[in-house]
Formats: sequence, structure tokens, C-alpha cells
Amino acid sequence: MNFDYSDEQQQLADSVRKYLANEYDFDKRKAILNSASGCSDAVWAAFAEMGLTAIGLPEADGGFGGGAVDLMAVMEACGEALVVEPLLDNVGLAGRLVARVGSAAQRAALLPGLIDGSARLAFAGNEPGARYSLAPVGTSARADGGGWVLNGEKCVVIGASSASRLIVSARTGGEPGATDGVSLFIVDPKAAGVTLNPSRTVDGLRTADVTFSNVVLAHDTLLGEAGGALPQIEEAVDFATALQCADAIGAMKSANEATLDYLKQRKQFGVPIASFQVLQHRMVEMYICTEQARSMAILAAAKIDTATHPVERQRAVSAAKIKVADAARQVSQESVQLHGGMGMTEELKVSHTFRRLTMIAQRFGDADHHLERYAALG
Repeated sequence: MNFDYSDEQQQLADSVRKYLANEYDFDKRKAILNSASGCSDAVWAAFAEMGLTAIGLPEADGGFGGGAVDLMAVMEACGEALVVEPLLDNVGLAGRLVARVGSAAQRAALLPGLIDGSARLAFAGNEPGARYSLAPVGTSARADGGGWVLNGEKCVVIGASSASRLIVSARTGGEPGATDGVSLFIVDPKAAGVTLNPSRTVDGLRTADVTFSNVVLAHDTLLGEAGGALPQIEEAVDFATALQCADAIGAMKSANEATLDYLKQRKQFGVPIASFQVLQHRMVEMYICTEQARSMAILAAAKIDTATHPVERQRAVSAAKIKVADAARQVSQESVQLHGGMGMTEELKVSHTFRRLTMIAQRFGDADHHLERYAALG
């Protein structure tokens, strides 16, 4: 298969990189991280203007009808700049769920705002103690008259504090942990009974633990059919995982470039330490790891777009996440070690890249989780 981007995909990525180079340098990113919201409305508006929020959404809903491969180049550019705005969570996760299972009225209510940047979404799927399971254990919704009553708790919901709506998974039937009986609901984070406890991840993303206490929902907040949402959730998480792999490739590329520049500048015994053969070997290993991971990430994105059976998609995504997680660990640790003690200081971008790659290796399932899933899929 062709592992190169098309001319249109490369041009879009170049445009994103140019914008980020001018408006999202390391100092500006630090200012955004330290702001009250932890993300920039101006940057989000620029993303919407460039069409990034529309690429992966259907043309019938005002999007461009692109797939994971079309978004991969964009996510790689975002990874290089360590973008903290939750583009992946809005477009690749919550927005994808709305587009794939929402009614015409629900799509019309939510997607135009997502596309033009005036609204944001967040997927609340993780639960305390559930590890990487996507089947809700503690969150439930019971029918009540013409609507629903939602109770439970979600954790580490990326972008929850800035979201205008939450897409929440909850059990409406079946036994805890079962594959059936899982439903999706559209929830206003400001509704009575919804409590957000904001925090931030190790790499600076704003997140929140969300508690639902007898939250009354109208009948039309049910997204799709009751009890049959788990396959759609799994597909959306696989889609988001493939995009996150692309983000990791960009971050690893940035770490490689920063480390090579440092080795060329740092001198010992009167010569640049880049001339030391042992360090050259370590840089080559970092480069090879990144290229291998990039190939697997492209394959996963391609399978997301073309697979005819869920198992084909799941195996490709798990294989990619295993390789990306291993490569992220090696590249991030090597880049810090080759920078010496200063590699962990706040002043250097490489320390922030280390945190980004550490977080990516864990989110949506670590290498052990995906090894188990890959083996179980046969």
C-alpha cells in the first residue's frame, strides 16, 4: 500500500503546520496551558475556519466526508506542536458518535455548531475501576415516564469543562459488563444533578470527573437505539485510537528533531557529541522506531476506512497501538536521556513531549491491553 499522503492531505497538513508555527509556538502553548480554560478559543476558531472540525463528518451534515487517513496528516501536525485543544475528542470521538448513530434532528442540533466552532462535545465513557472496558458498569439510565433518569460517575472526561454537551454511555439493560444493554445519551453539563470535578492530565490536557445524580433527561436525548450502542462506541474509540497514533507520530518526530539538534550543539572534548558513534546508534534506533510506528498507524487508519468486518479493524488498531506505545516509550525516554538532566525541565519542549507520549501510551488501552485484545481476536 501507499504510505505517502496525497497532495491534498499534505497541503492541508502544511497549512496546519504553518499556522501552528506562527500562532502556537512553545511559549504561546505554555500560556494556553496556564490559562483558566486550558485551551484557546482563538485557536479553536482557526481550526474551524481551516475546516479541521469538518473533515471527518458526513457531507450530508455539512462536513467533508473524510476518513481516518484524511485526518491523520492533521493529527500528526498537531502532535508535533503538542496541541492541547481537544480536536480528537470532539471530531474523532463524540462528533463521530453523533454522526453515526444520531437522528436527523440530533445531528442537525449538534453537528453544525461543532463544524463552525461554536459548540464542543465530549465523550464520557471511562468509569472508575473499569480500566479500559467500554461497557458501563456503574452508570445507568432508567426509563421514567417519557424520559430517562441518569445516575453514575465518569472519570477522565477530556474536554468536559469546555463542552456544551456530553455524550454519555450508560446501561439501560443487561448485566453489568455485558455487551448488550449499553446506550448513549446527550447530556447538558449544566443540567441539575451534573457535577464536574475538573483536573488536568500529566501532559496538561483539561479533564474532569463527572457525577450524575438523578439527572432527568428528555426522551429525545437518547442517541440511537436503546441497548445497542456498544458496537458504535467500540468503532468510535478505534477511530480515535488511530488518530491518536498519528498524534504520537508527530510528537515522536518532534522529539527526534529536538534531540538531534541538541546533539549537534552540545560539545564534549571540543567536538559535538553527535559525532560519538554510540549516540548516533541511539538516534538511529529512535528514527527506526518512529518510522515503524508511522507505518502501523497508517495501516490502522486505512483499515478504519476500508475494513469490511469489525475484527479486521480491531486487529489493525490494536497492532498499531502496541507498536506506537512501545515506540513512544523508547523515543520519549531516549530523548530525555540524551538531553541529560535538563531534559526534564519545564523550559524544554522535549519534557512536555515526554509527558504527551507517556499519556498517549496509556489512553484507549496500553500495550498489554491491546496485546490481550489482539490475541483474543485470533
